[in-house]
Amino acid sequence: MSLTKPRTMRGVMELLPREQIAFQRFLDTIRTTYERFGFLPIETPVMEYRDVLLTKTGGETERQVYFAQSTGSMEQGREPELALRFDLTVPLARYVAEHEGKLIFPFRRYQMQRVYRGENAQKGRYREFYQCDIDVIGKDNLPLSFDAEIPVVIYTIFCRLNLGKFTVHINNRKLMTGFFAEQGVDAEHQGLVLREVDKLDKRGDDYVITTLTGEGFGLPRETVDKIMAFVKLEGANNAAVLEQLSALGVANEQFQEGLTELTEVVNHIRAAGVPDDYCKINLSIARGLDYYTGTVYETSLDDHPGVGSVCSGGRYDNLADHYTKSRLPGVGISIGATRLFYKLMEAGLISQAESCVEALVTRMSDALGEQYLRIATLLRDGGVNTELIHGTQKFAKQVKYADRAGIRYAVIMGEDEVAAGMVTVKDLVKGEQFQVAREELVNAIKERRT
Repeated sequence: MSLTKPRTMRGVMELLPREQIAFQRFLDTIRTTYERFGFLPIETPVMEYRDVLLTKTGGETERQVYFAQSTGSMEQGREPELALRFDLTVPLARYVAEHEGKLIFPFRRYQMQRVYRGENAQKGRYREFYQCDIDVIGKDNLPLSFDAEIPVVIYTIFCRLNLGKFTVHINNRKLMTGFFAEQGVDAEHQGLVLREVDKLDKRGDDYVITTLTGEGFGLPRETVDKIMAFVKLEGANNAAVLEQLSALGVANEQFQEGLTELTEVVNHIRAAGVPDDYCKINLSIARGLDYYTGTVYETSLDDHPGVGSVCSGGRYDNLADHYTKSRLPGVGISIGATRLFYKLMEAGLISQAESCVEALVTRMSDALGEQYLRIATLLRDGGVNTELIHGTQKFAKQVKYADRAGIRYAVIMGEDEVAAGMVTVKDLVKGEQFQVAREELVNAIKERRT
């Protein structure tokens, strides 16, 4: 029989056990922070009906969708009825519309699941990846204070992840579209201009200026210069930026609404204890997706700009308008966990973790087999994750196994220890060894947890 070469498809992240442990702990930090702020978990199926998922036809999204079809349907020549979800927002919209009568509003949900996109597989770009989302959905209206709560959640997560200095960039799209209107950009082109401005950090000034003054936009260079000066406006702190915005004297109603909203959100964020140095107004942040209507966010790691945006989102007027006549405004963010984790490992900010197994009960003598089993049971019952050596092998090999597997404690017990009611413990991380009474073993290990 010929063997099939084992290989993993491109565009997925498959980790070794100790890397997987680090990833799970990374996800746990995000999850527990979401729960600390009162968000509730949901999961939706990996597949949705095609017509439900693809509520908007055409465009880049549909070209990246994976369709799912049974072999029976394929043999009968049927069109695929199902498709794999490409984000968690569309499934959330369907979920809220379908269960609207059973949900309590404002509905605060978090969702951490894999999504699938037909990306051109390349370094750091994935076809299968985890997204970690939170959203607050209101019924008919949603207070602006929720827009301020989201950056506080982001701030808490990235402080807990301990990745160094980071910045939550915040803006309001109404400010931008209102300013564009004031400069004579018609309503049809405002969204397109906003989308081009959002490319500033990736493409640079020259590209955006050339695009906006070129064929397709044809904006006067004077207008483009004013737009560029506006999006680059900055100050010593958020209050200074707000003062400059107010001093511009823009009469446009939408601009003034955006300024009022941004001022309220920034004040709430400061009152929640987030320093201005960690949450800054950035007027070039726009978010390219059309459904954002107000506050928008982008988060970056200051010492690692090459990582790019690590968390983004914003406010939208109506989450589920394709599925229900109810008005369901919301605000939320998404963390692309797989891509972020890969980038953090690449930057050396995250490394493989110690094993989730804390202790290895070694085997010095076959005659003491039952004693080793009792010690392992004692540790497990006491809340210490424990592996037990089975079979006969040299002691040095057992310790080497524990070290390579990332197990911190080797528990050693020979005839002398049994007679004395003691256990020897070797701490492989600190290179220390100590003896402890059997009944104190669990506490001794727990006290050394760091």
